Formats: sequence, C-alpha cells, structure tokens
Amino acid sequence: MSEKTLIFLKPAAVERGLVGEIISRFERKGLKIKALKMMQMSRETAEEFYSIHRGKPFFEELIETITGRDIVAAVLEGREAIKVVRTLVGATDPVKAAPGTIRGDFGLDITDNLIHASDSQESFEREVKILFPELF
Repeated sequence: MSEKTLIFLKPAAVERGLVGEIISRFERKGLKIKALKMMQMSRETAEEFYSIHRGKPFFEELIETITGRDIVAAVLEGREAIKVVRTLVGATDPVKAAPGTIRGDFGLDITDNLIHASDSQESFEREVKILFPELF
C-alpha cells in the first residue's frame, strides 16, 4: 500500500551542496517525488512546524537554525514511505546514525542534522499543510 511522507533538507544540506545526493537516494529506493520546492521558513512557520518541541532546551536553537536560510521540502510517495524514509535518514544524532544512512554519511551536528522526515502519518498530515499549503 502506497503512502506519502514529508521531508525537508535543512540549511546545512543545501549549503553543502548535498540536495541532489540526498534526493537521489530516495529516488533510487523507488520513492516518487510528488511535490518539491526550495523555500525559506519564517520564524512563525518554523515555530508552528516545531511546536511539539516548544519548551524544550533546544527549541530556540532549532528555530534559529532553520529560519531565514534555504531549505528544500518534498513530499515523497511509495510503499511504507514513512518507515522507508526514516530508515534511509538514520538516527537523529549523526554520531549515532549508521553508516549508509543520510545522517550517518553526511551529518555533523545534532540540531542542523541535514534533514527532517515525518515520523508518523499524523505528523505528515500536520506538517504537509504547513510546508505545502498550496496542495490543499
């Protein structure tokens, strides 16, 4: 059964020229790109997107890392897309991410860890409306 998920490549991935490499990993796995755009998140959008982390010690650093710099957002589709993407992305902390995963191969920092990927169907449904309002 096909499902959709959302990813976005964080500013470090864009600035380091890793967009093509990362997107191609999803395509080679068989996922289809259903929507794709480069954008910058406003502070308001970033705070809405990461609202589940409000009040945590890293919240402010996360918002500052994401806002005002280019990101690349995409909706991907395929069989068990959420699980497949999370596996390809790797652990949140790049030091703990397995070699062969995106974060394991390219990640340097835990806050700007190259990529965000929806962790559930509920997260996807909330997040896609924030980054791709034009789809609704």
